[in-house]
Amino acid sequence: MFKLALRNIFRQKMQTMMTLAAIISGVAGIILAGGWVNDIYVQLGEALIHSQSGHLQVYRQGYFASGTRSPEKYLINDPDQLNRQIAESIGVKKFYTSMSRLNFSGLLNNGRSDLPIIGEGVQPTKEAELGSSVVITAGRQLADSDDFGILLGQGVAKALKLFPGDHITLLANTLDGALNSLDFEVIGVFQSFSNDYDARAVKIPLPAAQELIGTPGVNALVILLQNTKDTDQVAEQLASQLDALGLEIKTWVELNDFYEKTVEMYKGQFGVLQIIILIMVLLSVANSVNMSIFERVGEFGTMMALGNRSSQVFLLIMQENLLLGLIGSGLGIGIGLSLAMGISAIGIPMPPPPNADLGYTARIQVVPVVLLIAFGIGCIATILAALLPARQVSRVPVVEALRQNF
Repeated sequence: MFKLALRNIFRQKMQTMMTLAAIISGVAGIILAGGWVNDIYVQLGEALIHSQSGHLQVYRQGYFASGTRSPEKYLINDPDQLNRQIAESIGVKKFYTSMSRLNFSGLLNNGRSDLPIIGEGVQPTKEAELGSSVVITAGRQLADSDDFGILLGQGVAKALKLFPGDHITLLANTLDGALNSLDFEVIGVFQSFSNDYDARAVKIPLPAAQELIGTPGVNALVILLQNTKDTDQVAEQLASQLDALGLEIKTWVELNDFYEKTVEMYKGQFGVLQIIILIMVLLSVANSVNMSIFERVGEFGTMMALGNRSSQVFLLIMQENLLLGLIGSGLGIGIGLSLAMGISAIGIPMPPPPNADLGYTARIQVVPVVLLIAFGIGCIATILAALLPARQVSRVPVVEALRQNF
């Protein structure tokens, strides 16, 4: 029966080609759509990691609940030793670097007007390694030698009409409640993934921030890993160790809650798209399968007249369509992968996402789960499309079926 089904496929050339074309287009469409959606996940995640959050951040326990109101109570007082300890715990294969940050808020004055800002005291060289998704739109990156240099978000520079080389005054409250001010030279202007962040953010060297706030401590340790996929494993590995020291660890996903919402939104959209493609493939295959089956009623009548039962006719039709589904889905996987690699090599220019000015180049990710889903949909749609016509043809009376031969 299997050999007969295979011979029938190659004998019905036109119907076979029509059915295979529908399956291949559907399977390839799912691979391309799924790969594009997964590329959005990857590029959005990497942009967040390499512009602001890093892979992991370490804080004093309770910092997220009330650290912004009482930052002096949640300082890490020996960050260098903790950085070394974390690096040894993670291991060389997964760890890349870690850096200290001191967060503060204050007023930036250009001699004419003030602007409320959120500031970060950073280690310039390490922050430059982290910030591969940050674009310097004017001037240059902050360097370790810039003792009193400042890097401005694009929105801050635009609001105060500041350019590299200008001098400004930064005012902030110390941890004791006194007002302190320091003069800085604008070194550069940066643009990150988020417009809201760029409209308020400034970065200064960590020693200058510690002098401004009046503390030797830091608020956070930012950890950068070799691979994003290791984030959860490393977080679990460090959690118990840090808990004993009164510290807590947050992953980049926890620090960027809108990322999960974005992923859920696109997953819902891709799920609907899969259903639409399944229906389209089902209808397309059903049309060609119906034509093929009902054109062969006389052939099936001859089979039943020679002693084959109606169940055998039904099984033959289902085997033919199962083979078509397997062949079409296999070809669709091959064509989909070829298209994905070709499109990725060229790239798809994409406009900036919401709340951003930076566009990006999209690619098609090859995701094993998407390949399995596409293959399954191709096979399932073909089998479902054949069920009803196969059942109807197998129940046609032998005499009536034989009349189709004349």
